[in-house]
Amino acid sequence: MQYPEILIPDDGKLARNITHFARALRKAGLPIGPGRTIDAIRAVQAAGFSNKPDFFWTLHACFVSRPEQRAVFAQVFRLYWRDPQYLEQMMSLLLPAVRGVQEDRKADAAERRAAEALLEGAEDRLPQPQDPEGGIDEITIDASKTMSQEERLRTLDFEQMTTAEVAEAKRMLARLSLPVKPLPSRRNVTATSGPAIDLRRTLRASLRQGGEVTALARKTPAIRWPSLVVICDISGSMSQYSRMVLHFLHAVANRKGQGWARVHGFTFGTRLTNITPHLRTRDVDAALAQAGAQAQDWSGGTRIGACLHAFNRDWGRRVLGQGAVVLLITDGLDRDDAGQLALEMQRLHLSARRLIWLNPLLRWDGFAPKASGIRAMLPHVDSFRASHSIASLQALGDAIADTRDAGEKSRLLQAIRQG
Repeated sequence: MQYPEILIPDDGKLARNITHFARALRKAGLPIGPGRTIDAIRAVQAAGFSNKPDFFWTLHACFVSRPEQRAVFAQVFRLYWRDPQYLEQMMSLLLPAVRGVQEDRKADAAERRAAEALLEGAEDRLPQPQDPEGGIDEITIDASKTMSQEERLRTLDFEQMTTAEVAEAKRMLARLSLPVKPLPSRRNVTATSGPAIDLRRTLRASLRQGGEVTALARKTPAIRWPSLVVICDISGSMSQYSRMVLHFLHAVANRKGQGWARVHGFTFGTRLTNITPHLRTRDVDAALAQAGAQAQDWSGGTRIGACLHAFNRDWGRRVLGQGAVVLLITDGLDRDDAGQLALEMQRLHLSARRLIWLNPLLRWDGFAPKASGIRAMLPHVDSFRASHSIASLQALGDAIADTRDAGEKSRLLQAIRQG
């Protein structure tokens, strides 16, 4: 498509600034190409740019196509067009956090992404500290003995990752597998040297030889594969973790040879949503976009007990047959009735072959089960494990294979009894 000639001010600063602004949005995660940039320049020329609200909404109409992009756009716009000290502010936002210590001012995820996008390539424009004699103090860090980027990402908290690290972590999650061992079936299949004699086949073979038994047919138990059911919390406190877990779930659902008979996915915040059909979409971004559009309660409140009741009532018999393994991903912070939550957890536990609870709060060394929701849920799970990093998701395979693995359940139940 050919665009007509664009009339811009003679100095060309408007077009250059909008182009640079579009690049910053693209680095922050918005899918913006040259076509949208040209449309934005034409739209600003038609609408004018003397009024800031009009200028904001003109660019917003050209660059934002999804609801989840609004917060990132607003932060990049504020930092790029309105704040003259944006470089210093971005540097303060991107100061590294110390693991295990909660920051007094925790930067919003959208604000961090905006800072990362605008700061890239701008460090050389910042003033350098100088010593009293006029020289420049140069800080040198020897990174020769540090672990590789991929190894560091394996143990890094999802919530502490930058935009580039999140993208790389998603690629690593796409390569992960979650193998499972087959289960013995009550049905038998023919075997050359099975453990049992197949009397029916032996007698049928003897009839062809006048009733004489010349060989014994053997049989062995058949094997079957369990299903995987993932119930993922998408409330506001779980938003970043649930997105990464759903990337991992999509990879498991679309990788052949892992053994799972079926992979089912459900999300919940204030209501339960079945996203299983969307997991069959090969493109992970399209799959999660469809799932996010269907789950209207994303980043909202949490009603764990009510949502588990809906799952047990509407979906338990459909998806929990044949020895299904259930992964429950939630922080357990629920304000509903703890008695109902305990009852629904008990029902879910009795219906599943194994119920594994993944909680990102376990990343803290001093974690204690003080919330009433956690106390109500913990006795009714087989294993209680962390889910805050790639390494914690990699360890899931061992937890599923080892039926004796309880994770942190025993230690925390003892803490509840003592306290």
